[in-house]
Amino acid sequence: MIYTVTLNPSIDYVINLDHLNNGSVNRVYEENVYPGGKGINVSRILKTLGHDNIATGFVSGFTGDFIINSLNELDIKSDFIKLESGFTRINVKIKSDEETEINGQGPHISEDKLNELFNKLDELREDDILILAGSIPSTLNENLYEVIMDKVKESKAKVVVDATKKLLLNVLKYNPFLIKPNNHELEEIFNVRIHNEEDIITYANKLKDMGAKNVLVSRGKDGALLVTEDNKVYVSNVPKGNVINSVGAGDSMVAGFVCGYLNTNSYEEALKLGAASGSATAFSSDLAKRELIYKLIDHISIERKEI
Repeated sequence: MIYTVTLNPSIDYVINLDHLNNGSVNRVYEENVYPGGKGINVSRILKTLGHDNIATGFVSGFTGDFIINSLNELDIKSDFIKLESGFTRINVKIKSDEETEINGQGPHISEDKLNELFNKLDELREDDILILAGSIPSTLNENLYEVIMDKVKESKAKVVVDATKKLLLNVLKYNPFLIKPNNHELEEIFNVRIHNEEDIITYANKLKDMGAKNVLVSRGKDGALLVTEDNKVYVSNVPKGNVINSVGAGDSMVAGFVCGYLNTNSYEEALKLGAASGSATAFSSDLAKRELIYKLIDHISIERKEI
């Protein structure tokens, strides 16, 4: 089974208006509400691509109920821990002349509730995949991903981590199966400027040397690059299309990669499905639909590079 962990999920309230006028009343011409959070995005694409999974994490209040009900409507299994106070955050995403985001804080998570999550993760087995995605709420210790990976290491489950900076660097000693920084995050991690593909390969290999088994680097309009545990480098292109939405594209790439790997046991095919999934979401107003993903996969080419 595949498990996704979203520690601080959200309701994403996405509104469109012609122009945002500060200090006055603004009229919205389109609005949508989605269950949000990186792990939840991964769960949705996994299900779209035919892979059952269980979404877990923490929810609270009427907004937490919305998250659970929304996933139920999508036929996605969930096993969230319900908090006794507060409410799951609401993130407002305003699309007008520019994109503006206002992200909520989220509820307090007690040590008792955190231990409930640990107890659920104790059930992981060797054939399972655990996906840790997104930031850690301010009420929790920033070493939480390390603690989780230490607790599950005996299970030998494959762990995927999509996080930034220290959150990512600190888990490398636990040898995650896959990490997915983007090219800008590579620059931040190593305090460098990346100028070309060779630079990306160099720093992806450094992350591999630090413990990651496979390093998938998303590169926006330039595609994606994968350095594998067997020291191979694969580079994907990006299909042509109109970019509508960047939110969730990276999460979609992670989900597509995992599905491609489970379907074929091939890293090359995993990258191909991952690249198609990420692009399909970028070309959609919400997360990608299966039809568009498989339409775009025919336009994805994979090139093998030598290290």
